[in-house]
Amino acid sequence: MPTAIITGSGGLIGSEAAAYFTEQGYDVVGLDNDMRAYFFGPGASTAHVSARLRDTLPGFRALDVDIRDRDAVERVFREHRPDLVVHCAAQPSHDWAAREPHTDFTVNAMGTLNLLQAARDHAPAAPFVFTSTNKVYGDRPNLLPLVELETRWELPEDHEWFGGIPTDMSIDRSTHSIFGASKVAADILVQEYGRYFGMPTVCFRGGCLTGPQHASAPLHGFLAYLMRCTVTGDEYTIFGYLGKQVRDNIHAHDVVRAFDAFAQAPTAGAVYNLGGGRRSNVSMLEAIAKCEEISGRQLAYTLSDEARIGDHQWYVSDFSSFERDYPQWRLTYGIDEVLRDIHDHNAEAWTSLRA
Repeated sequence: MPTAIITGSGGLIGSEAAAYFTEQGYDVVGLDNDMRAYFFGPGASTAHVSARLRDTLPGFRALDVDIRDRDAVERVFREHRPDLVVHCAAQPSHDWAAREPHTDFTVNAMGTLNLLQAARDHAPAAPFVFTSTNKVYGDRPNLLPLVELETRWELPEDHEWFGGIPTDMSIDRSTHSIFGASKVAADILVQEYGRYFGMPTVCFRGGCLTGPQHASAPLHGFLAYLMRCTVTGDEYTIFGYLGKQVRDNIHAHDVVRAFDAFAQAPTAGAVYNLGGGRRSNVSMLEAIAKCEEISGRQLAYTLSDEARIGDHQWYVSDFSSFERDYPQWRLTYGIDEVLRDIHDHNAEAWTSLRA
C-alpha cells in the first residue's frame, strides 16, 4: 500500500487531502502540531480536526511534528519513505507575519527546505506537491488598468489577462508582505529541487482556497469568516478598495483533485496558478450580498480606508496551463456552491455561538 506524508493535515487543504488520499488507498501520515492555535488563538485550533481524522480514517496516522525541526522531519521520512508528499503546513497571514517575521519565515521557508531535503534523501521519486500562493506576485496585480464598476474592480474585457493572471506575471519589483516573501522563498526552493535535482515537484499558486472545514479567523480565510460573521452577528471589517476588491475562490475538494492529477503524471519543477478563475470569483460587496441571501441574515460591517500591505485589488487566476497538461481535471464548484457548502456545514454550530 502506498504512503503519503501530508503536512498541515489538520488544516483546510491538509485534512481534505488526508481524507481524499486515504480513499485512494494510501496510508496517510499527517504532520500537524496545531500552530494555527498559536497564530490565531484557541478558536482557530485544528486539534479537533486531527482527532476526527484519527477516529474516522483507516490508515491515517497523526504525528505532532513541527516542520521547523529538521531532525524530526528527517526521522519521519526515513521511517515511512513516502510515495507522495503533500505540503500544506504554513503561516498564512499577511498581518501576523509582520508581528513575528522569524516565526513566519522559519515555518514557511525553512520548514519547506527541511521537507524537500528529507524527500531528496529518502523519497526522491515521490511527487512533492506544494501549496504556494498568489501572493508570490506581490502587489504587482494592482498595476493592472482596473476600472471601477458598481460592485467590483474589473479589467477591461479586451485586456490580455481578462481571463486571469498567468504565471508569466513577474514576481519582482513589488511589495509582497513578509508572508508573501517567505512563500516566495519556499516556492523557489520547491522549483529548484525539481529542476536542480530532477525531483517531481510542483508549486500550486493558489488564489483563495476555501471550504466548509476552514477554521476561519479575522486575519485569514476571508470567505468562511465572512459567512461566519453574517450568521453570528459579529462585525466584519473590510480593508480598503471600497469593498470592491475581487478574489477568485476554489473549493478544497477541487484543490486536492488537482494534487492527485499531478501525482499521477508528475514532472520536475512544475508551476501552476490554481484558483476559481472566471468561473468562481467575487468581490467583497458581492460576497456580502451572497452571504446575506444564503443565511437570511444581514452582516454588520465597517469599511476601512486602509488596505493591507501587499494585498490585491483584483486577482483572478488563469489556470488554463494546468487544464491543458491535465485535461482530466475540471473545476466542479462555483462561488455560489462554495458559499452554500460553507454555510450548510457550519450554520448550526455558528448559530449556537450567537445564542
